[in-house]
Amino acid sequence: MTTSPIKTPKIDHSVPWFWPLAMSMEMGQDGLDLFRQNMKAVAEIAEITDPQPSVWATENRVLQEMDTMRLRDFTRKGAGQGGVPVLIDPPYAGHSSTIADYQKGQSLIETLLDAGVPRLLAMDWKAATPEMRDFNIDKYLAEINAVVDDLGGRVALVGLCQGGWMSAMYAARFPEKVAALVLAGSPIDTNAGHGPIRKLAHEMPLDLYREMVKSGGGRMLGQYMLAGWKNMHPGEQYLGKFIDLYAHATDEKYLKRTKAFERWYENPIDLPGPYYLQSIELLFKKNMFAKGQFVGLGRTLDLKAITCPLYMLAGKSDDITTWEQVYAAEHLVGTDPAKMVKQTVPGGHIGLFMGSNTLKDTWPGIAKWIMEAVS
Repeated sequence: MTTSPIKTPKIDHSVPWFWPLAMSMEMGQDGLDLFRQNMKAVAEIAEITDPQPSVWATENRVLQEMDTMRLRDFTRKGAGQGGVPVLIDPPYAGHSSTIADYQKGQSLIETLLDAGVPRLLAMDWKAATPEMRDFNIDKYLAEINAVVDDLGGRVALVGLCQGGWMSAMYAARFPEKVAALVLAGSPIDTNAGHGPIRKLAHEMPLDLYREMVKSGGGRMLGQYMLAGWKNMHPGEQYLGKFIDLYAHATDEKYLKRTKAFERWYENPIDLPGPYYLQSIELLFKKNMFAKGQFVGLGRTLDLKAITCPLYMLAGKSDDITTWEQVYAAEHLVGTDPAKMVKQTVPGGHIGLFMGSNTLKDTWPGIAKWIMEAVS
């Protein structure tokens, strides 16, 4: 039997701190290049795992500071102040409202402004502090109403995801104050379709949701919700994205896109316990809004009270809010069918609000529809 001669390392491996570099040096230039790539990947992974929070990309001013929100005005200088303002209601479901203004060149707000919307505002929902732990859905409806009154008493509402059912609630409670309503990926009938959110809401006992709120000191902590979202796609969230990041560690465009998304995704916000539990029990478990049984600000909300023009936007592969949950509004509201539009676009859920193709191909048309509806 023959044995290979023992190779004496050319580089001293005795200091643990430097062993990766020493091993790479043994391999020559290719090894050094690999080492650099590995170290860059490690640095990028650390950055996307604990990123800075996302920020608003478009110039704006805070018009009002409320308990639940900051009302941000994106109206461009020189734009007319007359007419019906367009008010965006972003999701208040565990992530920042900045999804409506994701980044320069990929922003719903920027798209609507470029398409000619003269006066544009957005609700910037606040993360729930301990002092906000008792806020319920009525609190949010009441503050939306105060905002609408201060804007002149009539608005066009653009509801994104959860912001859609909240906007629909508001429109059902105050139909005379809503000139047009856009529902983008908004679950109106939560029993429609067969998405994983519907399944999870019905199968997970309410006591478990209550326990999570209790452990959060009366709030549903964003970190709990983020873990739940990730567990819907564990292979992608806990392994796949890091493999992809390693493979693209030297691709600056890829890294820029990834960092922008992770700043939004990896910084969840906390929600008030009563608001969250009402949403789970009354809307997703009992479907009371779609059934005409939900009480908002002292009145049973009837979707038939909504008679304004209605635009429904759904994602073909959306597994958060299936198209059936969005389009159910067609048969529940009182709007004339001639004043309704339904549109399905390729892609998933958040692509409805920040996907490059949807922003370019779909939202300018929605902006035109809004302006015609309120004229």
